[in-house]
Amino acid sequence: MIEQQKVVISRDLGHVLKSAVADCPHDKLFVLTDETTERLCLPVIAGYECMGGAQHIVIGATDTHKTLDTLSHVWSELQRMGATRHSLLINLGGGMVTDLGGFAASTFKRGLAYINIPTTLLSMVDASVGGKTGINFGGLKNEIGVFNNANCVLLDTTFLRTLDTENVLSGYAEMLKHGLISNEQTWAELMSWEFGGLEELGELVEKSVAVKQRIVTEDPTEHGIRKALNLGHTAGHAFESLALERKPVLHGYAVAYGLVVELYLSCVKTGFPQDKMRQTVSFVKEHYGRMAITCDDYPQLIELMHHDKKNVGQDINFTLLGGIGDIRINQTATEDEIKDALDFYREY
Repeated sequence: MIEQQKVVISRDLGHVLKSAVADCPHDKLFVLTDETTERLCLPVIAGYECMGGAQHIVIGATDTHKTLDTLSHVWSELQRMGATRHSLLINLGGGMVTDLGGFAASTFKRGLAYINIPTTLLSMVDASVGGKTGINFGGLKNEIGVFNNANCVLLDTTFLRTLDTENVLSGYAEMLKHGLISNEQTWAELMSWEFGGLEELGELVEKSVAVKQRIVTEDPTEHGIRKALNLGHTAGHAFESLALERKPVLHGYAVAYGLVVELYLSCVKTGFPQDKMRQTVSFVKEHYGRMAITCDDYPQLIELMHHDKKNVGQDINFTLLGGIGDIRINQTATEDEIKDALDFYREY
């Protein structure tokens, strides 16, 4: 069983990073960034004494680079610069960097230690926490990967100053999901936040991470209740994979669209209150808009859902809700029911 992951909410990044690095004895230190975090975030930590002698690996930005080719490049760079199984890798970036970097660390020399420093809201509340690592493959999201916790995850909301509104919204969709699977008070707080200052957002981030930590600790490898975190993701990953062929959308936007589909299914199949469904859907419509699809896209979206890792046999598996915090894992829906939900999504 995977041990509980150490997550540190930072008020002094230099101090907590020094402590985290000291807790991982190593012969060599490496930092992985993408081209964006190299420019915006690496300078924040580069001057710390604990980063002396660190060697740098940079990869392309955005999810289009979350590929086997990029992974191979990271392995090659680690090999070229003399990394051993006693080395330490720091992943400084968004979810793509922490997912791919975590997978590279987990597999190079059969595994070396790594630390995640997420720099986007999405990676703070979702990707960097919980031990999931991996890459996209064959046109499918996160198709190849392993469960392997970072030795430590350092969360510092000062990095959020580097984000544009779209990337804040992308992470916020995962927070909204955490509210839906948690309780009405948390959901209501998230529904009423007006996208103001970092201090209030930081408090919401702490609550959101606590929801995920509680669930991941109870079910590290997703055999039971961890599937609650997949709310919005069966449909959301299908939207995201379809968008990769057209105009890519941020992960959180795809999850927001998936929430619309799966809250509709929750109303129809498990009794989720219609008023709360419509409130949440209106929030998504106002802030995330809608990805343009037609009826002609339904077969491909459903086929993509069939490839979801949660499925057993030929059934498409969803996490649905009976109410806010009333989690119903391992729910299935027929293709006709999914088409009805996609009709609702197009019309809302």
